[in-house]
Amino acid sequence: MTDQLSLSPRQRDDLRTVAGMIVPASAEYGVPGADDPTIQADILATLGRDGKLVATALDHLARLAGRPLAELDAKGRDAAAQEFRGAGGAPAATLVRVVLQCYYRDDRVLRSLGLELRAPFPKGHVLPDGDWSLLDPVKARGGSLRRAP
Repeated sequence: MTDQLSLSPRQRDDLRTVAGMIVPASAEYGVPGADDPTIQADILATLGRDGKLVATALDHLARLAGRPLAELDAKGRDAAAQEFRGAGGAPAATLVRVVLQCYYRDDRVLRSLGLELRAPFPKGHVLPDGDWSLLDPVKARGGSLRRAP
């Protein structure tokens, strides 16, 4: 299993740079960019099985750029990113997915979208602890056995 420790410092710098390119900060909406330290920590902590593909994508970007992406100016980054979009394949898709999934679960981003920071059920209805009466209709039906397909 690949985790944050398998990314080199250069790859982590490039990951932060790419994340900021994918989702820049917006003062208008009051949201951080995906390069925010909290979001980056979440990305690194949850890479898991995607770590190898993310590392491959970051290495591919660095090869296209001729050096670490974080060292390039905005014009150089954009040029490398354009070329990468066409040739990145599964590693590119994985890199974008990992950044977006961590970005859109950040509390600040959820608030800016008008979403609640909790599970949608029970939609504001408080259920007393230990009240299992909602299951009474299910219990009344009895068990059902079915043959597995």
